[in-house]
Formats: sequence, structure tokens, C-alpha cells
Amino acid sequence: MQSIFEILMLLLNVVWFFIIAHVIMSWLINFQVLNTQQPLVAQIWYGLNRLLEPIYGPVRRILPQMGGIDLAPLAVLLIVAILRIVLVNNYALFI
Repeated sequence: MQSIFEILMLLLNVVWFFIIAHVIMSWLINFQVLNTQQPLVAQIWYGLNRLLEPIYGPVRRILPQMGGIDLAPLAVLLIVAILRIVLVNNYALFI
């Protein structure tokens, strides 16, 4: 059972990393530091969007419109943090 706990924590850490990378990359693209016309940048951006859109989609439907500000990544990061806290606090159930 401890391995299930570790796998869940690993998955949450990977999701956390992908969301942070997606947010930073979106800033760099918006400030024109990165150009999506470059093949590598476009592939990474497309891949991150394909990975994270199924997670962001339901959250975006729940959140109100903020006039161009996307709060879905922040909300998902909060959910991931809450899940990590719940898992760590209930670690005894996995032993």
C-alpha cells in the first residue's frame, strides 16, 4: 500500500511540474521571448496544451469569466496542493 501512496505523490508532483512549465511558457510566449513559429517551441507548447486541457476544461467551466485572465492553472495548482496535503495527512492508511 505504501507504493500506492508514492505513486500518487509522484503523479501529483508531475502534474505540478507540467502546470508550472505551462504557465511559465505561456508568459514567455505572451512577452514574445519564445516564438511558436519555432518547431521545438511549438511542439512543446502543443504537447503541454494537449496534456493539460482535459484538466483545465472542467475547471474553466466552473470558474467565472475574468476578462481574459485564465485562473484555471491556479485553481488546479490549489487542488493538487490540497490533494498532496490530504495524502500526507492520511499516510497511515497506506501502511
